[in-house]
Amino acid sequence: MKLLLVEDDPSMQATLQRALARRRIDVRLCGDGALAVAQWRELEPDVVALDLSLPNLDGLQVLAQARAAGLRTPVLLLTARGTVGDRIMGLNSGADDYLPKPFDLDELEARLRALRRRNQGMGADDGVRSQQVGALRFEADSGAIYNRSEVMELTPRELALLTALMAKPGHAVTKERLFELVFPGETEVQYEAIEVVVYRLRKKLAGTGTALMTLRGLGYLLREEG
Repeated sequence: MKLLLVEDDPSMQATLQRALARRRIDVRLCGDGALAVAQWRELEPDVVALDLSLPNLDGLQVLAQARAAGLRTPVLLLTARGTVGDRIMGLNSGADDYLPKPFDLDELEARLRALRRRNQGMGADDGVRSQQVGALRFEADSGAIYNRSEVMELTPRELALLTALMAKPGHAVTKERLFELVFPGETEVQYEAIEVVVYRLRKKLAGTGTALMTLRGLGYLLREEG
């Protein structure tokens, strides 16, 4: 796995690069927020570990610029800020996971590998090979969802959620099941985090002829509008 670590603390850089190298993770380093997006685009990493506190541009600004530039790489936020508000802000900005400092190295590795697996293996969870709902089309061979002929720009979490809903159009999928698919093995994440992903996804579904509905007490479903 190729990891881009965006972290300005030289001691943290050296420690993580050395420790993760022993776990067969190729760590590339960037210590300046202003340089992060260009390096991200050049390296094409499997996962990005992004510190929130960076010189010149903070982590949320880097993330917003990267997503606006079409970079869909899974992102794990690393930060000493531990409030729920910071976590929600990071998820709303397009992050895929959140790990507060100080963290355990085994947990860091597990989260990084989970993000990579989810990004590589979207579409296998519910067995659907090809599915059409409104203007949306899921193709398991590519793992992509198309809006008419255009590939939708989705984060790995958004893709996992939409894939699960497209597998059962018009039928409710429980919040618990969606949580398992979108946040696999992430016991510290609250169920409410699903609502953040749903909120972001609803905005991207505008104009696709589909509606993402909340059924209180049941979960969520995707249906064709009209």
